[in-house]
Amino acid sequence: MLPHPDEVQWNGTVNGEEASIFIESNAILLDVLRDKIGSLGTKRGCDMGTCGCCSVLVNGEPKLSCLTLAIDTNGADITTVEGLADGHHLHPIQQTFAEFGGSQCGFCTPGFLVVISALLSNNPQPDEREIKDAIEGNLCRCTGFQQIVDSVKAASEILVSGNVVGDSTSPKSDPHPGFGGN
Repeated sequence: MLPHPDEVQWNGTVNGEEASIFIESNAILLDVLRDKIGSLGTKRGCDMGTCGCCSVLVNGEPKLSCLTLAIDTNGADITTVEGLADGHHLHPIQQTFAEFGGSQCGFCTPGFLVVISALLSNNPQPDEREIKDAIEGNLCRCTGFQQIVDSVKAASEILVSGNVVGDSTSPKSDPHPGFGGN
């Protein structure tokens, strides 16, 4: 029988909110974000670092949360897919993923959005090779990737020009008012 891991205090900022919780000393960041913080947009895919579904930003850098010990992120600023939008205003990559079909079933989408947001933050005008290099660690079984590349190009245009395509980044009300038993 193996001994139970020690509990340690973990502090961090997740999507702009301070968090201070107790975690098992050997907990992976994915489990802490999903089970302790409630960031369910961070997906569990392969648990081996090969699919990219669990990608988050740690101090602005993309990391695979399934391979990252939570204790190694103590004190870090973490952004999950939920933290990309500015309130009701979508991040341009969220907007263009919807408009250009960058997400199909949606399971891999959070990882792609997080990784691409880091790319666009560091390089607002990536060429096609830079886009493909940035997303090479993320797998999608539905899109064939061209819609994802097209989404990144369109988001880049929005970021560089400041022009919004349509009205997609305007604040949105709940598309399903009264849904959920009200």
